[in-house]
Amino acid sequence: MPSWIEQAAHRGILTTRFPRTPATEEEVPASARAPVAPDLESLGRARDACPVGAITERTVDQGRCIRCARCLPAGLAFRGPVDASTRSRAALVTGETLPSSAGEPPVLPGFRRSLHLFLVDVGSCNACNLEVLAIANPFYDSQRLGIFFTNSPRHADVLLVVGVPTPEMREPLRRAFEAIPAPKAVVAVGACPISGGAFSGTPGLAGGLDELLPVDVFVPGCPPPPVALLAALARIAGTPGRREA
Repeated sequence: MPSWIEQAAHRGILTTRFPRTPATEEEVPASARAPVAPDLESLGRARDACPVGAITERTVDQGRCIRCARCLPAGLAFRGPVDASTRSRAALVTGETLPSSAGEPPVLPGFRRSLHLFLVDVGSCNACNLEVLAIANPFYDSQRLGIFFTNSPRHADVLLVVGVPTPEMREPLRRAFEAIPAPKAVVAVGACPISGGAFSGTPGLAGGLDELLPVDVFVPGCPPPPVALLAALARIAGTPGRREA
């Protein structure tokens, strides 16, 4: 018997059980979680260390944070929730509270079919691409939740956008959005489409994605982990079995 078959028989099924059970520490590294400040004094100390201006004396903009860890010596810690996505951009600017999707209604209420995703890269470093595509691998297995990728926007329900929106991508992005039949949703994946991330304020940036399209879900991170994407996508149609981690 080939060794790989023996190994598979010994290991058994390795597919994650998230979101039916909480994500494990192995599935969500510390830097994939939102940075949390214990007090306002630590925010003041961390403000000057933040290279992207995500920290002020009173708040942390989770949509701008690139998880660089330069704020940790000031007392902040990566201990936010796995699913820090939200339907509101303003909700990502946090003080003592953290972004929470609890109580938010489904983006597509009454949606009764499998969810098909169309991915558009408007100028990324490929980190978010890798995390997005990872949800389809055997470990995360998005198909068990009825979530599939499609190569045509005309067959899609959800437009996933990664990367920094540039002026050159305005028209392709608009055409992809208009090609998706209603009802549909738009998801901004990572700091770049949410705020520009490390490239915020540069001449080649066309603005945040919400300035170009009606964004339904913001998934912060640089990049966000696959389990955060699964949680956000499962919530779009109110998929049963979703559970906070």
